[in-house]
Amino acid sequence: MRHILAPLTSPSTYLRWTCLILGGALAMPYMMVGTVLSGLLRPPETADYTLLSPQPVVFASVLPLIALTGLFLPVRALELTAARGLLGAEIAPSPSRPGRTWAERRRTAAWFTLHLAVGAVMAGTTLALVPFAAWLSLLPLLGDPLAMFGATLKAGWSSVWGPVAAVVALVLLVYAAAGAGALLARLAPALLGPAPADRLAALEERARHLATRNRLARELHDSVGHALNVVIIQAGAAGRVLDRDPQAARAALSAIEESARSALEDLDHVLGVLREEESDGRAPARTLADLPELIRSTGATTEITGELVTLPALVSREAYRIVQEALTNAIRHGSGPVRLTAAVHDDHLEVRVRNRIRRRAGRTGGRGVTGMRERVTLLGGQLETGPVDSEWQVTARLPLHGGREPTQESVG
Repeated sequence: MRHILAPLTSPSTYLRWTCLILGGALAMPYMMVGTVLSGLLRPPETADYTLLSPQPVVFASVLPLIALTGLFLPVRALELTAARGLLGAEIAPSPSRPGRTWAERRRTAAWFTLHLAVGAVMAGTTLALVPFAAWLSLLPLLGDPLAMFGATLKAGWSSVWGPVAAVVALVLLVYAAAGAGALLARLAPALLGPAPADRLAALEERARHLATRNRLARELHDSVGHALNVVIIQAGAAGRVLDRDPQAARAALSAIEESARSALEDLDHVLGVLREEESDGRAPARTLADLPELIRSTGATTEITGELVTLPALVSREAYRIVQEALTNAIRHGSGPVRLTAAVHDDHLEVRVRNRIRRRAGRTGGRGVTGMRERVTLLGGQLETGPVDSEWQVTARLPLHGGREPTQESVG
C-alpha cells in the first residue's frame, strides 16, 4: 500500500511535474504559430484564430518545427539543467569537443521534441482538470446552474458525489504526471548523456590517464627510489669507516654524489613529462650504456657477456630499469656482495641479479617486483624471482625482437 501511495507523497513527483509544465510552456509559442498558420490556410468562413485552440492536427504539425529547433538551436544546456535538477536524472557529462556532432544534435532534437510533446499534453491536462476538479468539489454547495453536464444539478446531498469525483480526478492526474516524469527521467540519460562511442572514448581516455600515472609512478620508484636507497646505504658505510679508512669514506661519498645527480636528472625528466613538455635533451631515457655508472654507485660485481650497447633501444631502456630495481632490492633486503650477470644470446638478453638472503629477513613482491614484471611482460619476456639455495635471485629474459613498441602512455 505504501508503495502504491508513494507517488502522491514523493517530492520528486512534483519536481518532475514542474519539468512537464516547463515543457508545456516551451511548447506554447509553437502551438500559437501553428494555430495562426492553420487559420490562415483555412477558408475565411471556417477560420478559427483562437490561439489556444486544442486541435490535434495543429499539435502534430508543430512537432517537426520543435525537432528542427532542437537540431539547430543551443537548447541542450537548458534541457540538461532541467533534466538533472527537476527530473533527478543522472546524466554523465559528455566529452568536451569544439563543436556539436550530428549524432548529438539528433539525440538532443529527439529529447526536446519528446519533452515538449509530453509536457504540452500534461500541462494542458493539468490546466483543464484542476479547474474541473474545483468545480466538482463545489457541486454540493452551489449546484450547477450552468448545466455543464447537460442537466441542471442542484446543491445538496444529490451532488455529494462531486467532491469524491474531484479527488479521484486529481489523484489520477498526479499518477499520470508521475508516470510521464518517470518516463522522461529514464530516457534522459540515453538522449542527453554521452553516446556509446563517447563513453568508449571516455574509458579509453581514463585508461590512458591511468597508464600515464602508473608509468610515472614506476619511473619515480625505479630511479629516485633506487638513488635514495644507495644514498642511505653508502652514507651509513661512510659514517662507519670515516675515521679508520678515509679513502673508503670518500668513495662512498662519491657514490652518493653520483646517485643524487642521477636521481635529480631522472626527476627532472619525469617532471617534464608531467608538465607535458618535450624533452630538451638534458635528461634522455637511460639505457644499458649507463650501466657502469649504476654499478659504481651500488658496488655490485658484474659479469657481462656480449655487447650491450648495440641492443635495440626499447630493450636497452627497459633492461636498465629492471637491473636498477633488482639492484635496489638486493642492497636493501639482502646481504653480502651483489652479483650482476648480463648475457646477450642470439634472440634474447638475459640479466640476473643475486645476493645472499639477509638472516631473519624475507623478500616480498612489492611495487618494485610489480614494476619489473610489467616491463618484462610488455616486451614479451619472462621474469623469475625467488630464493635459489641461500641466495635471492632475479632473472629477466627479454627477447631482442618481437616485443611490441609501447606508446607514450605505457612506458617511460
